[in-house]
Amino acid sequence: MSVSTAALDPSVCAPLPVLGQDVTVPLVTGGEVTYAALDYAASAPALQRVWDDVAAYAPYYGSVHRGAGYLSQLSTDLFESSRRTVAEFLGCRADDQVVFTRSTTDSLNLLAAAIPANCQVFVYETEHHASLLPWRDAQVTYLNAPRTPGQAVETLERALADRDPYGPALVCVTGASNVTGELWPVRELAAAAHAHGARIVLDAAQLAPHHPVDIAELDVDWVAFSGHKLYAPFGSGVLAGRADWLQAAEPYLAGGGASRKVARRADGGVDVDWHTTAARHEAGSPNVIGVYSIASACKALTEAGFGNLVAREQELVSRVREGLAEVPEVQVLSLFGDDAPRVGVISFVVRGWNSSHFAAALSAEYGIGVRDGLFCAHPLVRTLLGSDPQDPGECGAPEAEPGERSLNAIRVSFGAGTPDEHIDRFLRAVTELVREGAQWKYRTEDGRCVPDRGEAAQV
Repeated sequence: MSVSTAALDPSVCAPLPVLGQDVTVPLVTGGEVTYAALDYAASAPALQRVWDDVAAYAPYYGSVHRGAGYLSQLSTDLFESSRRTVAEFLGCRADDQVVFTRSTTDSLNLLAAAIPANCQVFVYETEHHASLLPWRDAQVTYLNAPRTPGQAVETLERALADRDPYGPALVCVTGASNVTGELWPVRELAAAAHAHGARIVLDAAQLAPHHPVDIAELDVDWVAFSGHKLYAPFGSGVLAGRADWLQAAEPYLAGGGASRKVARRADGGVDVDWHTTAARHEAGSPNVIGVYSIASACKALTEAGFGNLVAREQELVSRVREGLAEVPEVQVLSLFGDDAPRVGVISFVVRGWNSSHFAAALSAEYGIGVRDGLFCAHPLVRTLLGSDPQDPGECGAPEAEPGERSLNAIRVSFGAGTPDEHIDRFLRAVTELVREGAQWKYRTEDGRCVPDRGEAAQV
């Protein structure tokens, strides 16, 4: 997969309106500033268009698939039309299913529960924990971090060649790293998987908000992603792809909606006839608003011109990377090298700074929100930092004191709603903190670095 900006003009695509653009936050040094949200990789701000669509629907809120009343019928139509919108957004094949879940993590756990017995799973150590950890009942082969896209394909091909060729197999891979933002060779990995009789699931949590995803074009078997990274509110996700394993598996949750018919047996037991559609794994009252918000986001990105959104984001990526390169103390983390295509997700460390201290200063003194820690990708970040796997440090909870060697990293991430000013402020803040130091004293509290509120705290 590659990112091409040829013939695309980023100037024709302004930042999309998102919630929170005018929110101001206090600075520890005094005064207030408009908040610069640069933590899109964790949760992107909701698009204003999505919020408006949800607000317009709210008075018509009703149960789905259950009621004969007008509002129930309308909500059911909205829910199922949202499924069709998502299928179109993902380029689903005619016989693919779109199952609505709570998140990417939930989607991949659903698939893990649906894989056939004795399925072999192949997953790189570079994955987010959402795709690294769900395969507890399978025979899992963890693949070492590759250093080039070609090496990623070669590593997978060797591993698949050594497997039992007669049993089911599944490859799980990210589309864009949540740590480095680098794009993975998904189409080539899919070809390698299929050549060896395996299937492949794409974790598109970081890819779908930044780059078009087409299941048929990539030739993957499933795609998983989350609404809260796709500019929609929390609490909804998608698993889309081939239906056969999902239809053959026991329902992910047992309950109303997943069953077509339930009857008592003469012996006192219960017989259940389960749905074979996506409803089989959507038991209970669904998150209609969450589902509708995902569909709204899909429409908004498509109508805005995804190509121009990609082009503008690539301009921001170049500006951030070039700006950080001008600060020798900054080391940007990368698997595939400087020339690797990537989305708006960049992680780095600063020599002489604990990452939690640096992130706290960006927030408290400049009103900039970034993420620090291991980003729920502990093996990958430790590999990139060259640290021992047993080194301390948790996802989002560094243990080092300000100024101590950092065992974690800082991540800046942005997307379709990011104004130029936020990028400019971030680069200025990095330069000033490295050159001049923090203006305030900081201390560790409950595993987090926070401003010291004492009278003598100002430097």
